[in-house]
Amino acid sequence: MSGFIRMKKVNKVLYISQEIFPYLQESEISNMGRYLPQAVQDRGKETRTFMPKFGAVNERRNQLHEVIRLSGMNLIIDDTDHPLIIKVASIQAARMQVYFIDNEDYFHRKNTVKDEEGEEYDDNDERTIFFVRGVMETVKKLRWTPDIIHCQGWMSALAPLYIKKAYNQDPFFKHSKVIYSVFDDEFKKPFRELFAERLLLEGIEKKHVSQLKDTEIDFVALSKLAIDYSDGVIQSSAKINDAVLEYVTSKKINFLPYNSIEDYADEYLAFYDSL
Repeated sequence: MSGFIRMKKVNKVLYISQEIFPYLQESEISNMGRYLPQAVQDRGKETRTFMPKFGAVNERRNQLHEVIRLSGMNLIIDDTDHPLIIKVASIQAARMQVYFIDNEDYFHRKNTVKDEEGEEYDDNDERTIFFVRGVMETVKKLRWTPDIIHCQGWMSALAPLYIKKAYNQDPFFKHSKVIYSVFDDEFKKPFRELFAERLLLEGIEKKHVSQLKDTEIDFVALSKLAIDYSDGVIQSSAKINDAVLEYVTSKKINFLPYNSIEDYADEYLAFYDSL
């Protein structure tokens, strides 16, 4: 890490995570979603953490409750209004709160991104849009200004685009740096053809998503879109998609390669500060 020039210290970190343990079973992403914010918080930083309220999350056991003052907004996707519900729970051992983005149409199925047969949901593309936009709107309502926004898992892949184009003039996000963590978590079913159009929002024009034109919107295409609008990329799995790794290298973007050490929080923090 000695190669990084240490600038202004990072104080506030927003985590947008696809999975967090113990709300979902243990995995590489869910463990990082659980332990990284705690480690960063233990080092004196302020954190906020968000994940989707998948149906697999047991609300009663985990004592989730709705935050009325943050809920009640509608997000329009493909000309349809979708109510945004915000829930919160605490991980007592970590003195850490987790915010959940919920909606009846998108997140009330029993599973996460695939059904009982292992078939990925057709509307995972829209669920991704709703999740990321829900996080942005909730952070604004919290009146909280993150220095770093760290996105973990492909369901957070649209956050860099939204922050840099749709929310780039917003005082809460204007100066935020965005980091995208690439995991070995590929989805198999490409997104539907209208995905690029459904993404559009004030500030996001067709030219900003031109890399999605005339191509299959698979894991690689989505990852490339995230990388294009990120200030830094972290390889968070030992093995990641070769095409994605090659793309990161070709972009000459700030990149933190995979590190197998168990306590990676200091290295991540140094990377945050370097941006």
